Amino acid sequence: MKMLLRWVLLAVSVAIASAICVALGLGFKVHVASTGDALKLLLGVMILSFLNATLGKILKFITMPLSCLTLGLFALVINALVLMIAASLNMGFTLEGSGFQAFIAAFVASILISLVSGALGVFLPDKKNDD
Repeated sequence: MKMLLRWVLLAVSVAIASAICVALGLGFKVHVASTGDALKLLLGVMILSFLNATLGKILKFITMPLSCLTLGLFALVINALVLMIAASLNMGFTLEGSGFQAFIAAFVASILISLVSGALGVFLPDKKNDD
């Protein structure tokens, strides 16, 4: 149950990050016009979570020396690249533009998703109370 709640929380975080990116004029957009689109977004968020848990961890391990040199800021680049890969699958959210413009949109969106997800995660129950 808690995993499903975290999954929905991440989908809400992606939608909020998309709204902020659209307001800023960046090309990260969520497409939710119907129930089918909402389910597609949930599937896209599941794919994003899977990619972040597998490919993201591998890339962060491989680039650990560079991440140490940049005091961990290179992890933001890895998060943006994973988001770009997930968005290329066109599962509820997309990146518009190409090249550096799409990377900047993914970079800002990944930071916003992390911030919003962390802020909304405060409302989830502690693991200690899980039975």
